[in-house]
Order: sequence, then structure tokens, then C-alpha cells
Amino acid sequence: MKQPIWHNMDIDETLTLLAVSGEGLTSASAFVRLKKYGSNELPKEKRLTRLKIFLEQFKSPLIYILLIAATITFILGDYIDMGVIIATVLLNTIVGFFEENKAEKIIESLRSVLENKAKVLRNGRENIINAEELVPGDIILVEAGDKVMADARILEIKNLQADEAVLTGESIPSAKFAKVLDKGIGLADRENMLYMGTNIIRGRGRAVVVATGLKTELGEIAKALREINEEKTPLQYQLAKFGRWLAIGFFIISLILFIVGLWQGRSIFEMFLLVSAVAVASVPEGLAISLTIILAAGMQRILKEKALVRKLIAAETLGSVSIICSDKTGTLTLGRMLVDHIVTETESEETKIKALEIGLLCNNAFIENPNDELKDWKLFGDSLEQALLLAAVQSGLDQKKIRDEGKRLDEIPFSEEIKYMAVLREDGQQVAGSEKRFIYVKGAPEKILEMSDWLDIDGHQEKFSREKKEKFEQELKNLAGKGLRLLAAAYKEAGNLETISAEDISGLVFTGLIALKDPLRPEAKEAIQLCKKAGIRPILVTGDHRLTAKAIALEIGLLKKDDNDILEGQELDKISDEEFTKLVNNISVYARVEPRHKLRIIEAWQKRGEVVAMTGDGVNDAPALKKADIGVALGSGTEVAKEASDIVLLDDNFKTIIKAVEEGRTIFENLRKVLLYFFSDGFCEVMLVGISLFFGLPLPVLAAQILW
Repeated sequence: MKQPIWHNMDIDETLTLLAVSGEGLTSASAFVRLKKYGSNELPKEKRLTRLKIFLEQFKSPLIYILLIAATITFILGDYIDMGVIIATVLLNTIVGFFEENKAEKIIESLRSVLENKAKVLRNGRENIINAEELVPGDIILVEAGDKVMADARILEIKNLQADEAVLTGESIPSAKFAKVLDKGIGLADRENMLYMGTNIIRGRGRAVVVATGLKTELGEIAKALREINEEKTPLQYQLAKFGRWLAIGFFIISLILFIVGLWQGRSIFEMFLLVSAVAVASVPEGLAISLTIILAAGMQRILKEKALVRKLIAAETLGSVSIICSDKTGTLTLGRMLVDHIVTETESEETKIKALEIGLLCNNAFIENPNDELKDWKLFGDSLEQALLLAAVQSGLDQKKIRDEGKRLDEIPFSEEIKYMAVLREDGQQVAGSEKRFIYVKGAPEKILEMSDWLDIDGHQEKFSREKKEKFEQELKNLAGKGLRLLAAAYKEAGNLETISAEDISGLVFTGLIALKDPLRPEAKEAIQLCKKAGIRPILVTGDHRLTAKAIALEIGLLKKDDNDILEGQELDKISDEEFTKLVNNISVYARVEPRHKLRIIEAWQKRGEVVAMTGDGVNDAPALKKADIGVALGSGTEVAKEASDIVLLDDNFKTIIKAVEEGRTIFENLRKVLLYFFSDGFCEVMLVGISLFFGLPLPVLAAQILW
């Protein structure tokens, strides 16, 4: 049955379809629905047991050949050689087991424990229940700090914002409302919906559950994960091919030697012993353990570079990577909003400080541990308000003194409808040098510009002319085109007001524009250039808006100013797989992508014969991490992303991937040298016996000598 398009329905239609009133379900109807829809949980991935990790070490063509050789030596009665071969197999297995088991232990230590509870209306009363008991039709109540435990259509909100980065990759919180949206709108733009696994960071609201368990957006990702088969690494393909070639080669050489020996009149038993000995001697018994030790040593070197390789065989694949698809938030950027710069009329420090002071006072973010060092501070609240608070402190303002000396009398909280926040404070001396009441306002620049009649000029006010407004409006367009997030700051004297309303927010004194962004990591630009020099093509894949993605791509040198090699998720939906495979080479940046888009990007490159690495940290990244030849998860990311990955970046740094790739190439070179050495050795023995037989010469070595 086709799923309803919940974001395209009004509230009454949604409640009617779910057969529920605004008072919520009764306990009896909830019980019936729980039986019908099942528990609200996702299938849990089984942890790799120690036995499973141990047995996985035997899955190699070289190990199979060694076990066949051990069987032949046993038949020939050469128990010592059989013991040596078995010991080699066991040593190989033990080394591989300890390395992969160590990686699993580190992953285990990174896992976080979640308490899954939900607040619902049942029987007309508020109840706290286990999240597993949620059913479609439940009315849930959410507020700042809550984790959303099911997909839900919003009924009413009060200044509600959700952090949906884990699902959409969007670094900016999503401001929520209850109005109906168009059918075709993308997941990241569905502001009237809440999704399982996301976090409420501001405000509160009510919503009706529309999907639970595997029917949620998170559940769809879980199903996709289960359907994706992990691809073999290039080394696994090569070893499988090599094993088949080795077996066929041994059989042909042995058969030729056996026939030549019989033709020369040698006994069948003598030739069987000789041919078996040559076959066993030709098997590079030391190759498997050498490969394992090289990979294990490589894993240790990569770990020193702050990258944890979860699977031994993946260490070599790093050296073959030709495409790196990287997320933006947290990998190339710091993953948090910071003030970039402030634009005022005169560009004086005095007015910029005043703008930051307004941003500090019109602000609900707070520091949990203000007495600790700045680098150790734990900030709570809206990400933009945290950025304003931090910028004010770094500019030299004493945030505690400024906030404590005054008194907040009233507040108009930010909402998507009014697009600003305003506070009424009795702290006039902080701005004007006398005890007066002031209204401080911050919000969407276009809204603040519209409500401003005056302009702050280094402490005094002058009429805000049309020409000067147009100048700020143009600056606003320029900054928005660079992908910056913008706020405006303003204030006004409030006379003897005790409370404030929307009618009081007019005739403001405009102070300036505050530009914020998630800044690049200091080493990101250099890392991208190193990537290109190493012959690896970097691709930016993000859930952010097109302008933000383009701004970052320009800043790191992934795009040039006139380039427009950007594709949005909705545009990708209109392109067939065949067309996209031809087009993929021309695209360097993808914006507004969803999980299914990431899979298509990886598949398109893989069809072109490329070895693809994909970075990610959210639940939405997990299918792509599993599908890629090398999945690279961030250490600060979700447990689901780490479980689906081959490598975990313990420092969340893109440059670490480049270092890991360099180590991977070293591993590849070492493997090549070892292969050459072992086969030179084995080939000499085969040639020695073969030439002697062909020319009818006495055998230079006996079967027992060959085995030894």
C-alpha cells in the first residue's frame, strides 16, 4: 500500500487518517496498534563475536591452498612439514584475529548508550513510556533536549527547532512549523515533520506519530543497509584470482612433470611423490603470514595517524583509492557555527562591539562551566546563539558581568513566523551610559532592516536613509551568495515599558550585520591539494544548501570561481542511471543530497572502475559507507555510521584520510615485493626439477629434500 504524503496533509486530515483525536490514544487502542504495527525499534546488528572474527581469518584462497598442501604432506607421511604448514596457518589466523579484535574493542569503547523514552498523551493525560511502545496515532510532546523517537507530523509548536544533521546532513538546525508543504519537497526541507533519531534543540511542540520502526525514514536506511552486500576489496579480488591461477598452474605443471616422468620410465609411485613434493614446495607457505603481518603492521601505522582500520584487508584497499566522496560538516569544517565577521556603517570597532553586545544580551545560550579554560567550555543552546556568545567573549566582553548587572524584563522568542527575537532589559548603562530600559533585537536581516528607522554611527544615531538601506541590502545579497548565515542586530530605548509585544518592535536603531559560518578546518585546503597531487579526486557530497556547498568548494579549491559543477539531489532524481554514469565525471559538488543519492554517486563511479572512499558521520551516511570500497566514519559520529565503516577517523580530520591512503600505498608496495620474492623462490625449484626431467638428467633433489 502506498504511504500517505504526510507533509502535504493538513492537521485535520492527518488526525482523521490516523483515527485519533487531539487527546491522544487510549491505552486499549494503543495496545491493538502495537500488535498490528509491531514494536517501534530497528533491527539490531549482531556484534562480531570473537569466534566469528577468528573464523573470518580462514577465508582466503592462500589458506585453502596451504590446507591442501598440508593434506598432501599428511598422505605422504611427512608429519613434520604438515605441522610446519598448519602452524603457519594458525599463526596467520592469530595475528589477523588479534588486530581485528583490537579494532572491535576500540569501536565498542566509542559506542554511546541511549535511554529511549518518549512523552505521549494517553487517555488524555501525559505519560512517559518506552520508545518501543510508540504506535502510529500517538500524540508525542517534545521540548529542547529531547530525542525524537518516531516520525511525526507537527500539530503545534512554540519556537521549535530540530537538529537533523544525523539524517539529512544539514548543519543548520531546522526551524519547524505546522503548515502544509508541497508534495515533492526534499527531506531536509520538510519543516512540518519530526524524524526518528533527530534532536530537539529549542522550544517545544506536539506532533502525531505517523510511522514507527522500519516504516520511519531511519528504518528505510536500516533496510537499505541490510540489502547492501559488502563489496570485496581489490586485494580480495586479486587474491581470489591469484588463488585460482595458482591452483590451475600447479595442476598443469604437476601433470606435465608426471607425464614426462612416466614417459622416461620412472615408476608411478616415484613420480607421485616427486610431483606432490614439487607442488607443496611451490606453494608459498610464508606468503599468507607475510601478507597478514604487512597488513597488521600497516594498521598500526595508520592508527598512529589517528585512523582506526576495522578490517585487516581494508588496510591495503586504501592504497587503491582514486575517488574520495567527503561530507562537509565535521570533516572539512569544524562542525560548529562561528562568527566570521561583522558589517557596520563605519566599520569601527566600537559599533562592532555593540553588535556583539546585542547578540550577547538577546541570547539564551549559556556556559555550563564558565570557570574552566575557554577551550574546555561546554556551551548549550541554539548553535547560532552559542556562536554569538563565544564571539562576544573572544572580543573581550565580560559576558557574566554584562548579563548579571542588568535585568531581563520580558522576551519575544524567535519563531519562523516573525523571524526575530527581542528582549526588554533594564540595563541602559551598558549601552547609553544611563539607567534606561532598552529593547534588543536580533533576527533575519531583511526583517530587521524593514523595522529600523535609525542607524548607529559610532554611538550616536542618524536617520536610516533609503540609500544606506540599499547599501546594506546589497551587502546582504553578496554575503548570502558566499553561503554565510546572516543575522542583524538592532536596539531602541523602551521608555517605561514593563512588557513588550510585536507592536513595540519598530523604529529600531540598526547596528550591523553579523555573518556566521561553519569554518573550514585549518588544514582542509592543504588536504584537498595533497589529495589532488596524489592522483585522488575529491568530491564534496553534502546535505547543505547549494550556496553553502559552493562557498566551501571555492574556499578549499575544489571549484574555481566560474565553475558550476554542482548537482542538487532533486536534479539527480531526474537523471537516469545510464546518463548519470556518463555525467558523473563532470560533477565535483553535490548539494541537498539524501541517502539514496549517495548510493547512486558511489555506484556511478564504481561502474567507471574507480575505487571509492566515502566519509560520513550520520545515520543517513551508513548505506553509502557500507556500499563504498572504503567507508570512512568520523569518531564523533553515530554508532550506526561506525558499524557500517571500514575505517574510523579518531580526530574527524579529512587530512587523516590522506595520511591513511599514503600508508595504504606503502602496504601495497610491500605486498608486491613479498609476492615477487616468494614466487622467485618457488619458480626456481619447479624449473630445477622440470629441466632435469626434460633432459633426462638425474633428479638434483629428492622429494624429501624438496619438502624440507
